[in-house]
Amino acid sequence: MADDEAGFEIDSSEPTAPGERLRAAREAKGMSVDDVCAATRIPKRHLETIEDGDFAVLPGRTYAIGFSRSYAKAVGLNDEEIVNEVREQLGIEDPSERLRDGTMQTEDPTRLPSRGLVFGSIVAVLILLAGLFAFSRVFFDAGSGSDTLLAAQDEQDLLAQDEPAIGGQIVGQEDAEGRPVVFTSTEDGMWVRFYDGDESNVLLEALMERGESYTIPATARDPQVRTGRPDAFTITVGGQSVPRLAEDDTVISDVSVSADALLARGGGPADEVVPTGDNPGTAQ
Repeated sequence: MADDEAGFEIDSSEPTAPGERLRAAREAKGMSVDDVCAATRIPKRHLETIEDGDFAVLPGRTYAIGFSRSYAKAVGLNDEEIVNEVREQLGIEDPSERLRDGTMQTEDPTRLPSRGLVFGSIVAVLILLAGLFAFSRVFFDAGSGSDTLLAAQDEQDLLAQDEPAIGGQIVGQEDAEGRPVVFTSTEDGMWVRFYDGDESNVLLEALMERGESYTIPATARDPQVRTGRPDAFTITVGGQSVPRLAEDDTVISDVSVSADALLARGGGPADEVVPTGDNPGTAQ
C-alpha cells in the first residue's frame, strides 16, 4: 500500500521549471527536439539548453525570452506564463528590462528629433543670421558705397554657394525619404537592434513577429543593424527587394542598412560576422 502511495505521488507530480514544462509538453505531443527545431527555426543546441534550464548560457536575456516564447507556442503552452517564469528564473525584476508584447521598451525614434535634424536646423539658423548681418551692413553702414554693395552681394553669393554643401545632409534626407528601407520579419520572435552610427543611439530594439515591418527613419545618418537571424528578414529599398543580409542564422553586427549601402551590396555576404556566443546587447 505504501508503495502504491509513493508511486501515485511521483506520477501526479508536474514539472515546475519552465524548461522542464516545455520538455514535458513536447514529449506529450510526441514531438522530438528536431520537430520543434523545424517548427521554430531555433537551433537545436539552444532548444536543448532551454530544456535543461541553462538560460544564462544563451546569447542574452532577449534570446532566452524570445526563444522560450516561440518554443511554448510550438508545443501549445501559454507563452506568457512561460516567459514570466523565464524572467523570474533570470532575475529580471527591473521593469525597464522587461518586454511588453515582445518589444523592448525603447523610446520611439519617430517622436524625437535626430541629431542630424538638430544639426541641420542650427546650420540653417546660422546661415540666416549671416544673411541678416550682411544685409544690415549694406543699409546701415554710413561709409557704404557702390563698392560696399558689390562686396555684400559677393558675400551673399558665397553664402548661397556654401549652403548646398553645408545643408547637404538635409538634401540627402529628402532623397532617402523617396527610397525607404523596410525590414520585414518572416518568423516569430526575431530579435533585432537598429541603431544610428553606434549602438548607444538605438533606433529600435525588438522581438519582431512574423509579418511585422520596420522602416528605417529618413533622418538616420548612418543606420546599422545587429541581429542573430539575418536570414529571417526580407528587405526592400523604395519598394524594390534586395538580398537578405545572410542566408543562415549567424550573428551580424555593425552592418550598414542605408539605401545606398543595401543597393550596392548586390548578392554579397554580410559585412561583419561575429561568433554566435556573443551577447547581442554588446557592441562589437
